[in-house]
Amino acid sequence: MALHWKLVMDACDPHRQAAFWAEALGYTVEDNSALIERLLGFGAIGEELLTEFEGRRAWRDLIAVRHPDDPFDAESGTGLGRRILFQRVPETKTVKNRLHLDVHSEAGQREAEVARLEKLGAAVIRRVKEPGGEWILMADPEGNEFCVH
Repeated sequence: MALHWKLVMDACDPHRQAAFWAEALGYTVEDNSALIERLLGFGAIGEELLTEFEGRRAWRDLIAVRHPDDPFDAESGTGLGRRILFQRVPETKTVKNRLHLDVHSEAGQREAEVARLEKLGAAVIRRVKEPGGEWILMADPEGNEFCVH
């Protein structure tokens, strides 16, 4: 039996990271506001756990993005397929990632994709050309490495 999973990334500003990666990947930022409103109504949570993001209530320390074609739970807004969860941590990134994303551009469009990602806040770290292939190593707005193939 295959297991369901999500990628979790630590972040100083999870909402900024979610906005970047949603744009970068063409994903959808999850909308948990219906669940939040229900929990507030029951008195199960307080306002101190919340923030406003894109005009709606959101968790202050957690937010996720999901593939727009994958199913999601309409009551909670939680994706049930490919998704990345960003969680607030107090420390900044200090060393190279042990896990990273590879983004695959359309054939012949690598440079255009890199330019688009730079406009979103990513930075080129280096261009790699090896016998096994070529790619561009980039960093997202919080310095997490990813590759564009």
